[in-house]
Amino acid sequence: MSYQVLARKYRPRSFATMAGQEHVLQALVNGLDHDRLHHAYLFTGTRGVGKTTLARVLAKCLNCEQGVGSEPCGACSACTAIDDGRFVDLIEVDAASRTRVEDTRELLDNVQYAPTHGRYKIYLVDEVHMLSTHSFNALLKTLEEPPPHVKFLLATTDPQKVPVTILSRCLQFNLKRLPASLIGDYLRGILEQEGVQAESAALARLARAADGSMRDALSLTDQALAFGGGQISDDGVRGMLGSIEDHSVLEILEALAARDGTELMAIVERLSERSPDFADVLAAILTQLHALSLLQTVPDALDPEHPDRDRLEALAAALPPEDVQLFYQIGLTGRRDLPLAPEPRMGFEMVLLRMLAFRPDDDPGRDASTGGGWAQTAPARASASAGSAAATATPEAGPSVSATASTAEAEEQPPADDVPEPGVPLAEEGPPGPAAAPEAETAVAEPVPAAVPAAGASSRGGTDDLPPWHELIGELGLTGMARALAMQCSWGGFEQGTVTLELAGQHASLRNKQLEERIETALASHLGGAVQLRIRIRREAGETLDTPAGRAEEARRERQEAAEAAIRQDPAVAEMQHRFGAEVVPDSIQPTEI
Repeated sequence: MSYQVLARKYRPRSFATMAGQEHVLQALVNGLDHDRLHHAYLFTGTRGVGKTTLARVLAKCLNCEQGVGSEPCGACSACTAIDDGRFVDLIEVDAASRTRVEDTRELLDNVQYAPTHGRYKIYLVDEVHMLSTHSFNALLKTLEEPPPHVKFLLATTDPQKVPVTILSRCLQFNLKRLPASLIGDYLRGILEQEGVQAESAALARLARAADGSMRDALSLTDQALAFGGGQISDDGVRGMLGSIEDHSVLEILEALAARDGTELMAIVERLSERSPDFADVLAAILTQLHALSLLQTVPDALDPEHPDRDRLEALAAALPPEDVQLFYQIGLTGRRDLPLAPEPRMGFEMVLLRMLAFRPDDDPGRDASTGGGWAQTAPARASASAGSAAATATPEAGPSVSATASTAEAEEQPPADDVPEPGVPLAEEGPPGPAAAPEAETAVAEPVPAAVPAAGASSRGGTDDLPPWHELIGELGLTGMARALAMQCSWGGFEQGTVTLELAGQHASLRNKQLEERIETALASHLGGAVQLRIRIRREAGETLDTPAGRAEEARRERQEAAEAAIRQDPAVAEMQHRFGAEVVPDSIQPTEI
């Protein structure tokens, strides 16, 4: 007897032997047992999840000689004929090859005739979405009111292409993709019946490669048996699949965790010897990063039988969660842009180098030449760019009047690297001076902030010559999030080598040990001695602290109000409003520094 492939040999012949799809089975079983039968059923879902199998089992339930029920006998002439594919009253139609309206009309011409042997004449139309529009239209009336001896069983992988007029005439059941754990258990049971020894890791790898399809899993198992000479081993399955080995992907992640650029390029060189599809390699990296993120956030969500769980757990401990998220986003973007690279390998290497370079640095003073990343972290640079863009962008005013007002005195801006995170106002970088006299009718004088006590006014260590805190920040050379944290603090005093800063409770999330150490180091360098920093959280409701960020925001608001007032009082604007009915868009008014 010729060999029969596993997908056909072990096709379920009853609802009880099907794996998964309980939500569909329950509805069908209850309908059959309580004689609540519809005349048209539509089964949808991806390939290999049981659409045709369900339809054939349903056909057996309807035509079993023992009577209609959810458990066909499997032994009568009708059941055996359906299992063998020779039941005359089960008409299986491949819609992909019979798309013409003439083919549909030919089928419908025979609908009126009673079944030859069975209780019902059943039309099983596979890939029904492939029918033409005219074929669907020809089917409508018969599908809505067929003769009592006719049942329609439709199956499709793309229900979006089925007209709503067809959908409304059917009971629709959506079959889910099968989880890898269920597929692995099903394969194990089949191989035990076949008397084949299989490693658990190999079955898990086959189940994941099947991507939710039981038929694909069985076909891959057939291939693995042929490849391994009747045995299934993890090494054999890994070699058979011909894809990038998971251990190479894990080596890449381990090199990234160790910040070892040399090893990273060596791994890429070894991979390139096998001429891989680098898009697939990136996909494998993203898959492992997803598994890492699951381990770090919801450990129970990862399959306990994952073949690489031990190495993943070690990586999850070595890589901070924010690094995993950053790597995933870089890899996702890199995979999208890979076709634009001059060479696939070059694009792949740049993605890995980007992961290496933009990873947040543990040591803010480390130079890029040491192989430890940039001295300023990627998020700080990104926020600096965002802040710079926000400072220069002006909204479009459309048909309305868009206007700007200029201040009489330019405000000194910090360097680009000193721009804080988005949403954190810039500090003024010098003592405020008196505003110059306006030179034009639209000019607005810059407001003068209120006097601030000296930074050392409350100290007892001879530091009364320190500038005010909002000026001292500009001399400390802080950047990024460290500067943002300092900008939200108010001066609390300097006593016996301890600098005290106060932070409002709503900004307490800005604190972390690394940022505080950076501020402490900058203060020690500026004051010329050892300094201990203490940040005190003020949680009093309604209390407002005198912070550099607050001063800068107040100055910005006053400049904005003054600019809007200047525009409203401008004679040219008033003339345009009078003659043309123009309107001033308040959001379009931006004070311009000169």
